[in-house]
Amino acid sequence: MGVSIPIKTDAELDQMRASGRAAARVLAAVLARVAPGVTTEELEEAAREALEREGAQSAFLGYRGYPARICVSINDEVVHGIPGPRRIEAGDVVSVDCGVILNGWYGDVARTVVVGSVEPDAWRLVSVAEAALAAATAQAVEGRRLGDLCAVIQQTVEAAGFSVVRDFVGHGIGRALHEEPQIPNFGKPGTGPVLRAGMTLAIEPMVNERGSPVQVDPDGWTVRTCDGGRAAHVENTVAVGRTAAEVLTDLGDG
Repeated sequence: MGVSIPIKTDAELDQMRASGRAAARVLAAVLARVAPGVTTEELEEAAREALEREGAQSAFLGYRGYPARICVSINDEVVHGIPGPRRIEAGDVVSVDCGVILNGWYGDVARTVVVGSVEPDAWRLVSVAEAALAAATAQAVEGRRLGDLCAVIQQTVEAAGFSVVRDFVGHGIGRALHEEPQIPNFGKPGTGPVLRAGMTLAIEPMVNERGSPVQVDPDGWTVRTCDGGRAAHVENTVAVGRTAAEVLTDLGDG
């Protein structure tokens, strides 16, 4: 039996656009606070304030017991880092993941930034993750297959000498944070479900500087690389279009 992927109506897509814009604005407000000396707990507070301004709720707080509104993952932490007293330092690679609920609809977005550093390898890691996201987004067009989207992420990342995380995936999104389909960051072109206009996807390349294997910390949430290499995580909520994808969480960064 094939995977059943929800297709949104025009009215539902309008709701998704609103939740996507709210998620993007919340993330932008948090990223504006990222600087040496700032604690990840302070970023959580910035998210709380921004969510209140948007009239939105966090999609993460309380989800399966997660204890915060955002995820902040630093250096070898890939995803799901819990905000706390840790202070950001110059040279850190910081990933922030933000999900919102607005009027019952979800938006999910993430970016990785390099803090106060011009270290070429760190910037290249982030730029390759962003290139993989852009390449995958370009595949979110009616008639393409999900495997086309997944494969181009893998190809972009591995061509640059990095690796993709295989244990965690992107996902469909809409009235739930996680809908069908699962979206691995690897795959084969021409395989998987056919994409249709109105499908909404959270595409999220997770790129490791070295090897693919990851492990979960004793806190039950924080995912980090097994070899200590740094990681980058970027994500947009995207609507499949008839001729081009629509980025619903556009931060205006490319």
